[in-house]
Amino acid sequence: MHTLTTPPPPAFDVLSPQCPSRTVLRHVTDRWTPLIVSALEEGPLRFGRLRERVGGITPKVLTETLRSLERDGLVLRTVGPTSPPRVDYELTELGATLAGPIQTLRSWAQEHAEAVLSARDRYDAE
Repeated sequence: MHTLTTPPPPAFDVLSPQCPSRTVLRHVTDRWTPLIVSALEEGPLRFGRLRERVGGITPKVLTETLRSLERDGLVLRTVGPTSPPRVDYELTELGATLAGPIQTLRSWAQEHAEAVLSARDRYDAE
C-alpha cells in the first residue's frame, strides 16, 4: 500500500536576506509590538485603555501597529453590536505564543538596564 507523506515545511533562516521569516522578526521586534503584546497579555482591551497602558504611543501609530498585528494573525479586533460600536483588541492563540518570548526580553531589559546604561556612559566618556 502506498502512503502519502507530507513534505517537511520549508526551512526558515532569519539570517538569510531572502527568507520571509525576516519580515516576521522585523514586525515582532519593532518599537511598539512588544509593548502592545505585553499589555494585551493581561486580556482584551479597548483602544483607549490600550493606549494608556502603552505610554507614549500616538493614536495613529497604535492604529497602524494594531492593523499590522491583526494582518499577521497576532491580534483579534472585535466590534461589539453597540452604538457607538465597542471595539476590543486581544491576542489570538498565535499572538499568545509570542507573549512568553516578549516577557523574557522584557525581563532581561529591566534586569540589565542599569548595566547597559553604565556601559553607554563609559563608551560615551571615551
